Amino acid sequence: MRAYTGQFSDNQPIRRNHAEKEKQLRDLKETLAAMKPQTSPALRESVQRRIRELETELRAAERQKTERAAERNAQAAPSSPTTPRRPRRPAFRSE
Repeated sequence: MRAYTGQFSDNQPIRRNHAEKEKQLRDLKETLAAMKPQTSPALRESVQRRIRELETELRAAERQKTERAAERNAQAAPSSPTTPRRPRRPAFRSE
């Protein structure tokens, strides 16, 4: 059978959310800790590389999250008293 466009069997990366990435990081750390000394260095290095990649992704996501929150708080803060305020519109009256 052939795969159709967009099917999971296409060679595309799986997108994970923050919680899934944290779970994968925990699992990889447990896997690395459980590896025996005779495990091939290539396999050990690939697991360590993936752990480093996930840690940097999570740190970057956390940094972006705090920047967005700070930006939102700055926008929500009331304007300074030296800034002129916009006049209020008069209430709509039907005559």
